[in-house]
Amino acid sequence: MAQVITDVTPEPGVGQSAGRTNTKVQNPYRSLLLLRYLLLNVFAFALLGVAWSQGYVHQVVNADQTYLSVVIFLVFFVGLVICTQKLWEINKEIDALKSPQQLASPSIAHLLTATESKHGESKAVISGSTRLRLSHRISVVRHLGNTLVLLGLIGTVLGFIIALSGVDPDKASDVNSIAPMVSTLIQGMSTALYTTLIGSIFNVWLMANYQLLSSGTVQLISDLQEAVDNNA
Repeated sequence: MAQVITDVTPEPGVGQSAGRTNTKVQNPYRSLLLLRYLLLNVFAFALLGVAWSQGYVHQVVNADQTYLSVVIFLVFFVGLVICTQKLWEINKEIDALKSPQQLASPSIAHLLTATESKHGESKAVISGSTRLRLSHRISVVRHLGNTLVLLGLIGTVLGFIIALSGVDPDKASDVNSIAPMVSTLIQGMSTALYTTLIGSIFNVWLMANYQLLSSGTVQLISDLQEAVDNNA
């Protein structure tokens, strides 16, 4: 035990060097998490800008009679904003756990205080409930990602309804009625296909951000468990 204390407690001057070394080891993960997040979204927005400049975005919006593609984009944007906020909060909490000078969030500070006087099973219950809360906190982003797919499927159904609403079997033999029916059929199919495509693309984009958020949450839970063990 004495050997462990000697190894853990640094001498004056050495502690500062060790602190700098720990910071260099820990900071790259947090920097890498934010860097991956920025690279992912910069690349995705660059592709969106290219699609905009080529006129594909206007083509999708104009072809969608239900404007469901606009709703899909708004839901995606809300999910991306929430994901950004959650990722920033998780990054701050990881920093707070690693740096004693910074204050952790009230929930984490309450956990560290509550586990100081607890032992065994009680501490495990408190830690487990906190991990569940941290995991549940980011679930809203996953739900919004699933909503994008659902909206795309709704657009598919609405598109087929629009396409079939213009088809009248009784007028199929009338040459003058064929052109309007074909036009309505094409418009409906365009709505069905474009809304499905947009919903799928934005779902992949948002879920990629969710995976980064999830990995940050796992790192926070790991650091939190380490802090609880050290508090013991």
